[in-house]
Amino acid sequence: MFSIKFLFLSFAVTLSFSQNIDKNIILNPLMGKKIKLENYLSNGPVLINFWATWCAPCIKEMPYLDQFEKKYKDRGFSVLAVSVDNQKSLSQVRSFIKTKKFSFDIFLDPNMQIFKKLNGNLMPTNVLIDKSGKVVWRHYGYLPGDEMKMEEQILNVLNILP
Repeated sequence: MFSIKFLFLSFAVTLSFSQNIDKNIILNPLMGKKIKLENYLSNGPVLINFWATWCAPCIKEMPYLDQFEKKYKDRGFSVLAVSVDNQKSLSQVRSFIKTKKFSFDIFLDPNMQIFKKLNGNLMPTNVLIDKSGKVVWRHYGYLPGDEMKMEEQILNVLNILP
């Protein structure tokens, strides 16, 4: 019985990694005009981070995302932070972002449409997409040390040897 469950879980994980996403997903920025995901992917790989102001692990993870954006941007890498806060807490998103001055772009998904399309599960959810639009890594939640695993995956998708 154990081996059947293990095989099923392995198969499910493999399916989620091989997902090709719709590059025409429209992103709604905190400020500015709507933009297609394809515009970012044309430059290189993208890490989409789903977060919320009420999510403490999300907030703890964000400085690392900012470091990755700054460190690998010249290689075409982008971090897109997508808030799933609802319309009522939109002002909290704006004030939080205003105080932090992150280098990555911030988007809104109050109805969780993009979150659901990319198989979001819990907060935070990180989805690493290669330039071709293929999901190469997905991670749910955040614990200290996860940022090291995330950077390994970023280095892999950028073809940088550690």
